[in-house]
Amino acid sequence: MRRADLAGTFVFAFQGALAAIAGHLDLFGDLVLAFATALGGGVIRDVLMGDLPPSALRDWAYPTTAFVAGALVFALEGHAAVPRHLLLTLDAAGLSLFAVAGTQKALEARIHPLSAVLLGTITAVGGGTIRDVLLTQVPAILRVDVYATAALLGALVLVVARRAGAPPAVAALCGGVACFALRMAAIANHWQLPGSSA
Repeated sequence: MRRADLAGTFVFAFQGALAAIAGHLDLFGDLVLAFATALGGGVIRDVLMGDLPPSALRDWAYPTTAFVAGALVFALEGHAAVPRHLLLTLDAAGLSLFAVAGTQKALEARIHPLSAVLLGTITAVGGGTIRDVLLTQVPAILRVDVYATAALLGALVLVVARRAGAPPAVAALCGGVACFALRMAAIANHWQLPGSSA
């Protein structure tokens, strides 16, 4: 699970750094957004759970991975372009990994299943929300894109599978697949949640 967490950390940090480049931030801003996007959701989850200091700050591998991804994006600016479809696919995979990891951690701490679903969702989308706020944008999860909904579904499937007696690994796989499948289907079919008509 740690390798999966680090992979998700790298993908989300990469995304945060790309957003920093698009926002014309300097190297420091690039690293801040990489860190916040990759680890912000997990930090919020751990604070809400009372697991202090947050695991992202206890284990040097997590911030290091985020900073390496941010530095890589900054160094490659203008020299290489990441295909949009590949980035969206990696993002969906990272979303799934974080939704599952956050929910699993909450369940292991004997937190109520409903709260575990919410904490898993926060883990998956919290970093992106912090990124958007730092860039003075309306957070993506508050718009009509099917994103947080996919994380919520993945977390819910994991909890239901665990309650049905599935082994933790099987439940995590089911939740991750559900999240990934919904997110990719939403991208492919341009699904959106109902929005305001104003």
